[in-house]
Amino acid sequence: MALPKKLKMMNLFNEGNSYQGQTGEVTIPKIARKFEDWRGGGMNGNIKWDAGLADDISEFTWKLGGIDPLVLSQWGAATVDAIGLRFAGSYQRDDTGETSSLEISLRGRHEEIDFGNQKPGDDTEKTIKTIWSYYKLTIDNIVVVEIDIPNMIEKVNGVDLLEKHRANIGL
Repeated sequence: MALPKKLKMMNLFNEGNSYQGQTGEVTIPKIARKFEDWRGGGMNGNIKWDAGLADDISEFTWKLGGIDPLVLSQWGAATVDAIGLRFAGSYQRDDTGETSSLEISLRGRHEEIDFGNQKPGDDTEKTIKTIWSYYKLTIDNIVVVEIDIPNMIEKVNGVDLLEKHRANIGL
């Protein structure tokens, strides 16, 4: 029997500034592809052809306790890669004690800062939705997925899936 690795510790960094003790939850962006139906002549059924990245993958949502002037000063950033965030997680198996690191680095800008309800004596957690244009997922110091939308780079296990396409169009 083997037990899964479970998140034991985590931290979030905003432009290198640690939110240790301030962030309680993050929603890691999903990675998804957009598939479209195709049924050509002579086909007895349809296939789904790969149309690239799904339209709704670029959202990173995170929660932060209290008030943070840094996040507020980043509101209205002009460029798609203005803000750098990094999630660092430490996972552990309870049967062997083995640990693994998961790191997600992204660059983007905040679409929404939701202050939530404000009541003295209650939690004053706010939710930030950051839309990313650059995303890198690393497990145990090995880059597994790296996506740079503006520069047309999409790497999986070190293989750039768009390298030949860039060359084909002169990039």
